[in-house]
Amino acid sequence: MEFSKAKTDFLEYMEIEQNRSQKTIANYDHYLTRLIDFAGDIKVEDINAELIRKWRLWLNRLGTNTNDELNSLTLNYHLIALRSFLKFCVKRDIPCMNAAKIELARTRRKQVTYLNEDELALLFAEPKIETIVGLRDRAILELLFASGLRVSELVSLDRGHINLKRREFMVRGKGQKDRLVFISQSSAEWIEKYLEKRTDNAKPLFIRYSGSKRVDLSGDYQRLTARSIQRLIARYAILAGITKHVSPHTMRHSFGTDLLMNGADLRTVQVMLGHSNISTTQIYTHITDPHLKSAYEKYHHK
Repeated sequence: MEFSKAKTDFLEYMEIEQNRSQKTIANYDHYLTRLIDFAGDIKVEDINAELIRKWRLWLNRLGTNTNDELNSLTLNYHLIALRSFLKFCVKRDIPCMNAAKIELARTRRKQVTYLNEDELALLFAEPKIETIVGLRDRAILELLFASGLRVSELVSLDRGHINLKRREFMVRGKGQKDRLVFISQSSAEWIEKYLEKRTDNAKPLFIRYSGSKRVDLSGDYQRLTARSIQRLIARYAILAGITKHVSPHTMRHSFGTDLLMNGADLRTVQVMLGHSNISTTQIYTHITDPHLKSAYEKYHHK
């Protein structure tokens, strides 16, 4: 079977049978199309170790807008997509190579950037809470740190999603998986203050107040986009004098770090962050290394 035909079947399988998000499907389509860009519309059975070796070399030299080479993590995304595709082919009895023979490139361990207590206080103090926009932004910052939400999860929230009295709600994350999210009393109070100030009936929890796209065709307010939230957090971080790069994911890292630093176990943090694999959560473990020394000093016989 031609690769392009099998690829289409695979993407439809991801959508219908695996219920994967449109973004994930689009990413897999992008990665697999690059194999066609390199080798042409070959037959699936013609994909072999030598072809993959040459494709990896081609990808490595492909480069990006900011770098002459693709990084090893991006290369791995291509290989992961191909391995998933080959596993699908096995299920459909399409002759192909063994996906297990494709080894991923070694990658450096991610460096986790997080904010300490003082930096968080500086960041939270920046929004001008006398205005509706400032109240909204303070509520966003508080909610991100209190919940560990991904920015994509935050922008999809509607007013009716969050129970401010119970301070908990369900969110649908990566892989269409639902998880329970808890928020702090402080976060709930700032969201409540923001909602009390609103005079609209728009459904989204966080809406736009400026720009040409602040309202939709019906005249209702549009929800904030992930990019808008990235920009506002970066701006407040600069105003607060924080020199490190701060993004919505930094707030998520700060949430996970805060839990671990205060005694939560790794499994609990994994569940709260919605990580499918504990190895993803383990990027936080080196943050708590200073606690190892204090434990040594406290408990080891001198």
